[in-house]
Order: sequence, then C-alpha cells, then structure tokens
Amino acid sequence: MSLLVVGLSHRSAPVSVLERASLSADAKVKLLHDTLAAEPAAEAAVLATCNRIELYADVDKFHAGVAELSTLLAQHSGVALEELTPYLYVHYEDRAVHHLFSVACGLDSMVVGEGQILGQIKDALALGQEQHTAGRLTNDLFQQALRVGKRAHSETGIDRAGQSLVTFGLEQLTGGHLSVGDWAAGKRALVIGAGSMSSLAAATLARVGVAEIVVANRTADRAERLAEILVASGTGVAASAVAMSGVAQELTRVDVVVSCTGATGLVLTADEVLAAVSPARAGWDEAGATPQEPRPRIPAPQTSPATAGTGPLAGQDPAADGLVSADVVARLAAAARDGGRLTDAGAARTIAAPVEGDGCPVGPEGRSALTGVDANSLELHGTWADQGEAAAQRQPRRSTRTQADGAAVRLALLDLAMPRDIDAAVHRIPGVRLVDIESLAEASADAPMAADVDAVRAIVAGEVAAFGAAQRAAHITPTVVALRAMAAEVVAMEVARLDGRVPDLDDRQRAEVTQTVRRVVDKLLHAPTVRVKQLASEPGGAGYADALRELFDLDPLTVASVSRADAADKNDDSGRAS
Repeated sequence: MSLLVVGLSHRSAPVSVLERASLSADAKVKLLHDTLAAEPAAEAAVLATCNRIELYADVDKFHAGVAELSTLLAQHSGVALEELTPYLYVHYEDRAVHHLFSVACGLDSMVVGEGQILGQIKDALALGQEQHTAGRLTNDLFQQALRVGKRAHSETGIDRAGQSLVTFGLEQLTGGHLSVGDWAAGKRALVIGAGSMSSLAAATLARVGVAEIVVANRTADRAERLAEILVASGTGVAASAVAMSGVAQELTRVDVVVSCTGATGLVLTADEVLAAVSPARAGWDEAGATPQEPRPRIPAPQTSPATAGTGPLAGQDPAADGLVSADVVARLAAAARDGGRLTDAGAARTIAAPVEGDGCPVGPEGRSALTGVDANSLELHGTWADQGEAAAQRQPRRSTRTQADGAAVRLALLDLAMPRDIDAAVHRIPGVRLVDIESLAEASADAPMAADVDAVRAIVAGEVAAFGAAQRAAHITPTVVALRAMAAEVVAMEVARLDGRVPDLDDRQRAEVTQTVRRVVDKLLHAPTVRVKQLASEPGGAGYADALRELFDLDPLTVASVSRADAADKNDDSGRAS
C-alpha cells in the first residue's frame, strides 16, 4: 500500500483560501483523470466539501507523488502553487488511513461529530467509481471509512459532541438565548439551492418547526421535488418552489434564509438584502418575529433638532422609516457623541469620541439613522469604527459575522456555501444576522469536546491497525497463490511421470498416490505461507513477498496476473458506494 493524500482544510487554511480553492463538479472529474494520467498515480479519489479539498492516490513514489498531486490541486483549484503550498498537508500510508477514518467519524470536522461527512465520503467514492479512477485500494479505503464512521456514531456518543453544520449554524442564528425549536417556531424560511446540503437544511428547518419553507433553485424541477418531499415529510410544514428570479421578492416576506449553491459568484448581494429589510418591508415587530397576521408598523422616533438636517439622510424624515426605535437612536447618538459601547450591525465595538474630519461617511449627527444607508457607506462606516476601536481600549467581542444579542433581528442568514453565496457586507446592515462558514469556524473553535471523542479515537486507532494489516496481507496473497499454483503444477508433472513409469497402476492406486503427493506438498507449504502472511501484515512486512518470489523463483508475470484477477473480482464484489 502506497496511499498518499494531499489536501487543505479549515484546520490548515483560512476561509478566504478555501473559498478560492473550491472545486466545481467538472473540475473534480478533470482532476481525477489528470491524476491518473500523471506517472506516479495508479488510482485516485477526491473529497471536496465546503471546508476541505483532499486528493487521495495510490502512488509508487512518495516525493514525486507529493509534487504531482500538489501541482494538480493548484492547477484545478485556480490558486497558484506557491500560494497554496503553505496550507497543504500530506499524509502517507497508515497516517493517510488514520486521517480519512478520523474525517469519517467527524473528528476533523468544523463541528465535531457531525454526520454529514459520511454522505460526502460516499459521494467521493461514487464519483471515483463512475470515472473508473477508484481501484482496489481506494475502494477498500473509502468503503472501510464509511463503516468506521457508522461504527463511531452507533457505538459512542460522538453525536452529542456536535451536530450537523446546519444545526450548528441554526444554533448560532438564535443568539444563544433560545433553543432552535423555540426560535424557529412559526417562522418563514427561504432555502436557496436544492443539493445535498440545501436539502439537509430544508429538512432540518422542517423538523425544528418552521411554518413555511420556500425553495429556490436554478433547476426548477429539483426545487419542486424538494418542496414535494418536505410536504410529504409529515412535519406539517408548508413548502413551495420559486424560480431564482423570485428570490428578491421572497426576501421581503421570510425570516430565515439558508443558502448553499454551487455558484461561483454571490447569490445575494448586500444591496439586495438591504432592499429587503428597508422601510418598505412591513409586518415586523421589535423582536424580529413575523406574526401570523400582518401587524401595524412600529412608530419611529421623532427627529430631534440636534440631528435634523445633517448626515447621509439629510432632507429625509427618519420617522418615515418605521424601523428605528427611540432607544436605538438614543444609544447610537450618545455613542457617536461621547464614545462608548454600541451595536453596529452585529459587531460590538468601542468607538472613540469623533473628532473633526475623522473620515466617517456617516456624519456624527446622522449616525442615529444608519438604517437605509447603502452597503458601501456601511462598509466605510465599519472601517471608521475599526480605526476608532484601535484608539480605545479594546474589549472582548463576539464574531463580527453575527448580530449582537440585544439587537432586533429582522432577517437571519445562514450561508453554508464555499465559495460564499451571501455578501459578507450584509453583517453591517442593522436588523440582519449573518452566520457563514468563517463565523462557524470561529464559534466551533471554543466548542467543548465530549468525553466520547476519546472512545472514537480508540476506534479509529484500532481500525487503522486492522486495515493496514489486511492491506499488507493482501499484498502478499498473490505471491502465495502463485507459489501454490507452481506447487500444484509440480505435483501434476510428477504424477504424469509416474504414470509413464508405472503404467500398471489402476485408477484407485493412481488416485491414492496423487492424493499423497498433494498432502505432502500442502503440509510443507502450510506453515511457511501462514507465517509469511502474519509477518507481511506487520509494519515493514512488505519485503516478505519479494523474499518469497526470490526463494521459489516465481515468475513475476504470474504473480502480476493473479493480482489483476484478484483486483477485478474485488471491484466486482464491491459494487457501488454503499
């Protein structure tokens, strides 16, 4: 076994690099075929998820394999090799097996213990089988990884150590004050995409109690099919499908958006989200909940003389917004005037007292009217706030990707795509909470590890040892088979020679002589072949096959033909990924 894996993940690379290095479906297929075309690789599989890209290959040369696989990853990911190299990791032979088994058990996931990775491993194997790039080693490895992952989830409480990425993301959207069920009850949700992750998100939303789910997808049939499945799920959720052109309209009437598509560009821009939560949007209350019946718009505070006629919204009546409470206005104005803690679209910041010409695009008197400011100005305001933060004593704060606890959330966004579907600038928009892969990575870094993780690690260690032993034993099997075939040929030749010398033997006598000679040969070969299999299964035992071939002068072509036949039988038996 010469298994090599080269890859990068959320543990080795920043989200920005992972985002740029993501692989499309076509790129994965091309990568597999190019890997086989490369000289060091005999078979290959690629595992590409939202937070990892890994290329597995059976190679005959380690250093040449590392160089070739790294170059191929760079070429197909679109990130230059010199930029990608610092974030790559390499595992070889047993360490590569240990890595995949750990991944399958959820030990290497962003959310420890999440089970969705098993489906992604299954998809990776299925793709390799479809493209005929998965050989005996890859089939054995990935099939066993699936079994190890299922064993870990069934025999331990690893599920209690973490959840699926979807569930963890929804927990982050709640702000930590409510259970996901209480938070989701009665809400309307928009799911963008109809792939495996989006389908999981839709099913999770239905299970936790949202009232309505709208599915948007570029392929209308897939969106409609997912909606039908949701309706038939027995959760009582109302579900329907819309075209992607209808997303902007749906944004104005939903409470939650989950997006996970394969798009290479943004699906939701900051301007689109800003328009959806603008004053034209009706029916919200201060808590960010949507009632079953339309509620009257919330009265806005009156503009004070001190703040009238200045700032980016000069000439407009803030009372017409219907979105800013008097308390929010007072706190923002006080913070802008005197310096202090305030909530700026999810980032808790310490802002120094403004000085003349400080460069903030939102004027000191106009900062009480942040709602309605265009996305670019909000981003500039965030930059200004960061500069002020450096001048003041910095306090611990939450991720800048989520809404602060005390703010009313009018639209909750969960972006599970890589590259991202939703413009990161939306977290600056008041009333919007965004959770994306980056913020999930930050949140999961401090997540407590369950005691069951140790049990899973023990399972992985045992399974790696067993897999390595089986593979090393399998490596010598063709040599043993070739040895026994040679011995059987010798027996046949000697029996034929005996017939020529003693032609008077009857059939019973001839059969007895033949059986005796075979028993002698079998007994002579039994102990050596059993022992050589045991020795070959131990680390460093690969040389015993070579020794056996040398000692008995076995034809290498015969051994190779046995290996090919055995591999063909193995692939036929394994079938598709299960």
